[in-house]
Amino acid sequence: MDNDNAIRQAAAWIRNADGLLITAGAGMGVDSGLPDFRGNEGFWRAYPALRHHGFSFEDMANPAGFAGNPRLSWGFYGHRLALYRATVPHAGFEILLRWASTMKHGAFVFTSNVDGEFQKAGFDTERIVECHGTIHRLQCVEACTDETWPADGFTPIINETTCLLENEMPTCPHCNGLARPNILMFGDWQWVEKHADRQERRLATWLESVERLVVVEMGAGRALPTVRRFSERYGPRVIRINPRESTIRIAVGVGIAGGARDVLEQLDVALHGQA
Repeated sequence: MDNDNAIRQAAAWIRNADGLLITAGAGMGVDSGLPDFRGNEGFWRAYPALRHHGFSFEDMANPAGFAGNPRLSWGFYGHRLALYRATVPHAGFEILLRWASTMKHGAFVFTSNVDGEFQKAGFDTERIVECHGTIHRLQCVEACTDETWPADGFTPIINETTCLLENEMPTCPHCNGLARPNILMFGDWQWVEKHADRQERRLATWLESVERLVVVEMGAGRALPTVRRFSERYGPRVIRINPRESTIRIAVGVGIAGGARDVLEQLDVALHGQA
């Protein structure tokens, strides 16, 4: 199906829906100006200090770093925390909020992003699942407790040349050991899932109440297919928006090639009968 027909079909599904399940991967944040870590070159453009060390995203997004070089790990995550705090969500978020406001059961979000953009854009914090955790909460490096806590009191100061944290590293209030972001990393056996599990239980309850579900998936690629697989469980009205990987089985939904903000704007025009 070409993009024009897919947009018309998607608009009809949205118009008829009584609940909007929003699923989002890293591509959702790119339109807000967040870096794309696709491949080492993309990663090193965002973090030139790490090119010198030859560290990849997978090397840095690894709990072992907090044992071996905690100031570098916190330099990387502290920079991201400051970046996400300063980021303004793009116009597509407001479009999704507006669509949800017309539906009986509103919206629920399922995202692999750790940036907190949906909360900042005005989505109900009780209706968001962050399946890989969030940078805005902390946990103990040793997981001495299954509790997490807000990162609000931590303001990282990063040396841009070395990517090292220059101020005090955050600590666990229970054991006074090192704290880390409550993010699921590669090879991560110490991630505290309690917060995410609570979110997923709320989503399951919400899904039971929805009769005419539409799924809008944005920026979820094949490299880490968690979000794509989740979306496909809730067909047949899945709208997959992706600039490079928009293919989807016809029995599950429709694919629309393009960036999140641009396609959401096109869909919004179609919904208002102007396309």
